[in-house]
Amino acid sequence: MLPILCALAVFCGANAVAAAPPNIIVLLADDLGWADLSCYGSTFHESPHLDKLAAQGMRFTQAYSSSPYCSPSRAAIMTGRHPARVKITDYIPSNGKSGKMLPAEMKMELPLEEVTLAELLRDAGYATWHVGKWHLGERGFLPEAQGFQVNIAGNHSGAPTSFFWPYGQDKPEAAKRYHGSPVPGLAEGGQKGEHLCDRLTSEAMKLIDQRKPGQPFFLYLPFYDVHTPIMAKPELVTKYQAKAAKLRLPLAKDVPTYREGKLAHGTDKVRDLPEQQVNATYAAMIETMDTNVGRLMAKLDELGIADNTFVLFTSDNGGHSVTSNRPLRGGKGWLYEGGVREPWIVKWPGVTKPGSMSDVPVMNTDILPTVLEACGLPAKPELHKDGVSFASLLRGDAKPVHDALFWHFPHYGNHGSGPCSSVRVGDWKLIHWLEDDSVELFNIATDLSEKADVAAQHPDRVKDLRARLEAWRKETGANMPRPKP
Repeated sequence: MLPILCALAVFCGANAVAAAPPNIIVLLADDLGWADLSCYGSTFHESPHLDKLAAQGMRFTQAYSSSPYCSPSRAAIMTGRHPARVKITDYIPSNGKSGKMLPAEMKMELPLEEVTLAELLRDAGYATWHVGKWHLGERGFLPEAQGFQVNIAGNHSGAPTSFFWPYGQDKPEAAKRYHGSPVPGLAEGGQKGEHLCDRLTSEAMKLIDQRKPGQPFFLYLPFYDVHTPIMAKPELVTKYQAKAAKLRLPLAKDVPTYREGKLAHGTDKVRDLPEQQVNATYAAMIETMDTNVGRLMAKLDELGIADNTFVLFTSDNGGHSVTSNRPLRGGKGWLYEGGVREPWIVKWPGVTKPGSMSDVPVMNTDILPTVLEACGLPAKPELHKDGVSFASLLRGDAKPVHDALFWHFPHYGNHGSGPCSSVRVGDWKLIHWLEDDSVELFNIATDLSEKADVAAQHPDRVKDLRARLEAWRKETGANMPRPKP
């Protein structure tokens, strides 16, 4: 406990030695879109507990993932370093598709030499718990090798075979179909009808109940919801089917769709996104996850520790093609706003004004340095080279914390996108398509849906943004797609 107490004394003054360091909870949804929660504008999905969390803290409207895919995003959260720097730029294992170019080479696990948030907090005296999806490497690179003292249900896989007990342990042949694997360690103690999200939350609550007196904890709870396979509790599916009928919404198969963007050369698979949220099963999955966030928050209240617990909720990338990300363009796998802009809610009791909102752009690389500051621990800028603390925003400041935001996806995605990079400076966002060296330029303030490419009208701005993007790729040593022989 000494590292924590010494840090708090430096951070808050000598009187802080007796103060209890805050508990930290990071909740991560999987494939949840920016517009999927009712507090972000959804009129079909219901998320009362996350809405309540937003009312108790701060809701960010321009928060971003550092990648349109899960593994890179998770690596950024753990390290405070951009996926381009960590060399994890697609989901693990990358699908290996090629088109006009060969995809960039990448690492298939989070290297052990990377220093994670869990390692930093563990070394400062925190109990560190991982409960849920990992997807950053196989044996030898699992959470217990990356600073977590407890790992429940985390393995190499990006998806469960089933969301219901025994979570695929009885159907290993189905794993390939769902690009997932049976969830480890949960077959025992379960029962028929048990949902994965319920079980993970119950396991997390047990850890909180059994914590050592006086020791702060870091709980990283990355849900498998709302990733495929899209399956939910039957009674909730029925509820949303009835709601859709009452609202006279069209059936999912009849909803108008739109094409996400320009197709990469040789792309054989493209997804059209729905213009409207109508999928009852997906809505039911969101409600189940939301209910479990409520269960967890109620546990904090029950134990009297809610006022000393920092809680952050977000998603790993944009919404899957089963949902509508409107008014944003695109979704998972694309560098348009729908692929990287995320719901982002932070509750820091005693610091963040309840019901507040921030329009300042932030990125998930910023989570690590922000948590360090919230814990009264020194920043590690030589480690989290791309992350910047946004604690000032949580205290009510409105000054930008980034001069620019960058993205890099040098692959052929399984959602239709090709190799590309992107940069946002102020309200201007440029996407550089690497196959044909073309660009798109959008003004996010006036064109949130990225409908009007204005690159031809602003050649000087294009030149400047391209130069900044190229300099950033060089500085990070970003892996690039390679020309075919």
